[in-house]
Amino acid sequence: MFLFLVVALAVVVAAVTLAVVSGGENGPLPEAAPERLQDHLPPDRPVGRADVERLRFPLAARGYRMADVDDALSRLGAELAERDARIADLESALAGARAAAAHVSMEKPDREQEDRP
Repeated sequence: MFLFLVVALAVVVAAVTLAVVSGGENGPLPEAAPERLQDHLPPDRPVGRADVERLRFPLAARGYRMADVDDALSRLGAELAERDARIADLESALAGARAAAAHVSMEKPDREQEDRP
């Protein structure tokens, strides 16, 4: 009985191997074109959050884990958004400080004009 099972297993393995190698009824599998990155990061302007969210890496047979790359891209997008918000806050504070300085200098009369009779 054991010998029969071993022979049956060998026949099944040989049939599967033959089917995979020969390609079955349709012939061998055609060569697949390698996937390329579809949405490149823009070279002519700063990268924004939407650019990072649109970026998708192609699949590879022995490449990266998609979940890891997607997590990294999400983190990068969040950091870019945080950076942009911080820059906007600093620019707003600078504009407010400049406006206050201009207002103070306009209200302050010249001392030379006050000393003249």
